[in-house]
Amino acid sequence: MSFSPALIPSVRRRNLLKTFLLGASASSLPWLAGCSGSDNPLSGTGGRVTASETNRFGGTALNNNQFRFRNIGPLRDADANGVRTAAGFSTRVVAISNLPPARGATPWHIFNDGGGVVPREDGGWIYCSNSEVPGVGTLGFQVPELAPLTNPLEALVPGLGGASALVFAADGTVEDSYRILRNTTFNCAGVITPWKTWLSCEEIPTGLVWECDPLGIQAARPLPALGLFSHEAVAIDSERRVFYMTEDMPDGRFYRWVPTAGDWPSSAARANMNQGVLQVLKVEGDLAQALNGPVRYSWVNAANPNAPQTENRLPDTAVFDGGEGVWYQNDRVFFATKGDDRLWMLNTTNQTIEVVYDMATATAPNNILSGVDNITMTPFGEVLVAEDGGDMQVVVVYPDGVLVPLLQIVGQDQSEIAGIAFSPDGKRMYFTSDRGGPNLQGGYGLGLGMLYELLIPDTLPNN
Repeated sequence: MSFSPALIPSVRRRNLLKTFLLGASASSLPWLAGCSGSDNPLSGTGGRVTASETNRFGGTALNNNQFRFRNIGPLRDADANGVRTAAGFSTRVVAISNLPPARGATPWHIFNDGGGVVPREDGGWIYCSNSEVPGVGTLGFQVPELAPLTNPLEALVPGLGGASALVFAADGTVEDSYRILRNTTFNCAGVITPWKTWLSCEEIPTGLVWECDPLGIQAARPLPALGLFSHEAVAIDSERRVFYMTEDMPDGRFYRWVPTAGDWPSSAARANMNQGVLQVLKVEGDLAQALNGPVRYSWVNAANPNAPQTENRLPDTAVFDGGEGVWYQNDRVFFATKGDDRLWMLNTTNQTIEVVYDMATATAPNNILSGVDNITMTPFGEVLVAEDGGDMQVVVVYPDGVLVPLLQIVGQDQSEIAGIAFSPDGKRMYFTSDRGGPNLQGGYGLGLGMLYELLIPDTLPNN
């Protein structure tokens, strides 16, 4: 893509923010104290802890009472915001599309999707959010046969998507919002990097990953080294220096990108993301066997990594039907596939892949999860799955197969939930309804997108 997403920031605003930016580390956050060895377990990046200290999902909870949301109880009737939660939880709406979230702020973007949180030194935080606005390239995503026509047109027409930042004070007050990425198309999910920038993924056949400055001072930059394909999401193993990426296509693949030693030196805090090797996952034997237990996998170099991967498929690589969210934690990589409603787990130590949730075969005792999409994990080993459609729930998946509904949005069945991210202290959780909005009756229904906050009680059952 030739269009620059350069921004024109408010100098006063950005200088104020710069004073307070990005000082908190995961080790200083109270509710992460049990997750040693991680750069930031809430952002999908991090290091490892000893295997004996973790459960099957790589979390620190070693019995059911140590999980955070395992015993929260049934969901109550919907609140005034149209959200069902368990006792002790509450919600508020913090941003609505086309409206400024705070006085003097930039209006919130439409179709908000994936998101992540960056801490500030003063105790506040910045929520980075994608804007999944379709464009010319989306036609090639929806109808792959049109991609040869729409791919070159996409390079000529600026996209209407991008990403924005929402700034919170330490007490949760919304202080500001502004754009951090412009002129891109169908921005879906992403990740907060260990060096505290936001990676935003374009979900079109020639899609790129873009690195964004949460302050909006530096212009976002494209990362073509990470491949051209319908990027859905990315996760980073900062200890091994590996990026994992999903592709949202019916014949999608699962990728990893390994930077060269010069691109991410051992002494460097961050990768340049300019030089590396794009690889595709290959399974030894039949991928269907992963429903029955772990199957060995390996990696092969992508064919023509500088060209759209839909035109350069390696036939012996594993096919995944609609790759969605991805998360790395303690030698495990989790990702979801929407075409078959599955949650997968890679064990990067054993080099095995297995299905840990499959709707069709009812792997869970209470089979309530469908429309799997974005995923997020807690340090304790809980996988939070956002539903695209389904029952519009956030469902927590546990290592023993039990599913627990954390919340449910009602009256917005044509929408989807995405963008799950926690405040640095773990007391607030953000989630989007990408087609939600105010209705004429004074409540909420379908619209152009909105962002919710879940307030989590200080004391949870059996925790």
